[in-house]
Amino acid sequence: MVWLIKYLTRLWKRRQAARGASSPKQGGDADGDPDADSEPERDGTVRQAMRAPGPGASAGTRGLLGLLVHQTAYDLRISLRSPRARFMTFIFPIVLLVVFNGVFGKGHTTIDGTRVELKEFYVPGILTMAIVVTAYAGLVISISTLRETGVLKRRRATPVPAAVLIASQALTTLANTAAISALLLVIAQVVYGVGISAPAIAAIACTALVGTLAFACIGYAVSGLIGSPDAAQPIVQATMLPLWFISGVFVPLGNLSTGLRDLGSVFPVAHLAGSLRLAAVHGSFGAALSTTDLLVLAAWGIGAGAFAAWRFNWLPTVASA
Repeated sequence: MVWLIKYLTRLWKRRQAARGASSPKQGGDADGDPDADSEPERDGTVRQAMRAPGPGASAGTRGLLGLLVHQTAYDLRISLRSPRARFMTFIFPIVLLVVFNGVFGKGHTTIDGTRVELKEFYVPGILTMAIVVTAYAGLVISISTLRETGVLKRRRATPVPAAVLIASQALTTLANTAAISALLLVIAQVVYGVGISAPAIAAIACTALVGTLAFACIGYAVSGLIGSPDAAQPIVQATMLPLWFISGVFVPLGNLSTGLRDLGSVFPVAHLAGSLRLAAVHGSFGAALSTTDLLVLAAWGIGAGAFAAWRFNWLPTVASA
């Protein structure tokens, strides 16, 4: 209500200014108009002032960047207000980190030829899980639900470009991933003494960025294949749970058979986990970053993005059938 009053007051003032600028004044030329020569210039100035966005102008008057910022802020608020999203994004990874380190953290395993404690193995593993849950599972459930309930259809009918709606979801996912990654690394350092050097953290950030974008593309691709919001959760669980155990997230790769390791290496989860694990044993940026794993993640992201662009639909399944 306050915003509406301010907007109406500002609109009234602009109209008064335009009306006063266009009214004739005394004295001047033969026609009695002293500012006849300056009228076009003055009218142009008034029109430009009316078009210029004020401090309280709507996001639509600020261009694509303003729309993107406004939409991203909206999507962030929606995600933070969702109990399911809050639990799966922030609480669930922390609970698993505490459980796995408390139950299995005393053993040892090998990472890139270096013998380490299992707690140093589980930190990047749980970080991998958090990224996949946020970027893939969250988007699959969210997008399929929004589409089937008609929300995407209504959003697409607005003047906001489709690219802005998709980019805002990507930025929201990146923000949530960055928040949970930082939180897990802080807990690992403070509670379990798993320290990671600054160059290795920079490598983690690069890997997390590529991994988040790749799994977001995969999430969009899979969401286009789901015809019911009720089917989203089972499909997410069916595609994620087996990969946790054959990709080196919960179980060290040395404990798996060769066949399971080879099968897991086909999917992107193993490459995200493998690249993040390097930061646990290497202190330099180059050694903590796996170019091969990043290329595989990028290839998955590009392929899934192309498939999503081909199959993605803004309409509910019933309406588009």
